[in-house]
Order: sequence, then C-alpha cells, then structure tokens
Amino acid sequence: MRTQYHFRPGVERLDAWDVARLIELSRDLPVVEVPVDSLGEIDSNYWFGDGFGEPTVRRVVEHFRLVRDVDPAFPVILGADGRVMDGMHRIARALLAGDRTIRAVRFAVDPAADYRNCLPDELPYRA
Repeated sequence: MRTQYHFRPGVERLDAWDVARLIELSRDLPVVEVPVDSLGEIDSNYWFGDGFGEPTVRRVVEHFRLVRDVDPAFPVILGADGRVMDGMHRIARALLAGDRTIRAVRFAVDPAADYRNCLPDELPYRA
C-alpha cells in the first residue's frame, strides 16, 4: 500500500505524520469505544480541505471504495486532543452502518510530526 500521511496545519504549510509510524507508536495503547458523533471531523471537509483538491465525482468514488474495503477490526487513532490521526474511512463505514461507537486508541501526547511545514507533493511515497 502507498505511504499514507496524516496532515494538520503547521506554522507556514502543513505538518505530516507517517501513518505507519502512528500505527506502530499506538500499538500498546488501550482500546476504548468512542461515540462516533463525538468525532468533530465527521462534519468537516476532511478529505478535500487544505488544498487537497476538489471533491470531484471520481475522487469521491475513490473514497467510497476505500470505505467499502477498509478493515474495521483496527482501531482508529486519535491525537491527544481527540482529533482523528488515522481511520476516517473506518469512521465513515461506521457512520454508514449506523454504528454509535467505534474502537479507538488515543495518544496522551501527540508524537512529533515526521515532516514540518511541507506540502503533500513534497513527501516521499512508497508503493
């Protein structure tokens, strides 16, 4: 699978976390049930905001496929502030299924970003 990153606004551009590293760092965190409605990102422009392109039909369908194919067995990863760092497609699947909660792990302190003040096109992507 292609390298995936979690992005948040940085000082000048975006800060990025390698999702594979987030998964490794969160491996031993306790898994809890979190109300899906408590996740503020479900009402945001999560996939297409911050310069990530327009939500064309093709791009929305790409996300449909990811939602359809995701493995819901893995918990989503939340930052210390409760924001989603990995797992929005699993959350979308839970919403679609009408689930009220989702399994999650949460960092007490966010790990340092892997890249600071970057743009997505500047990052290395492995297939």
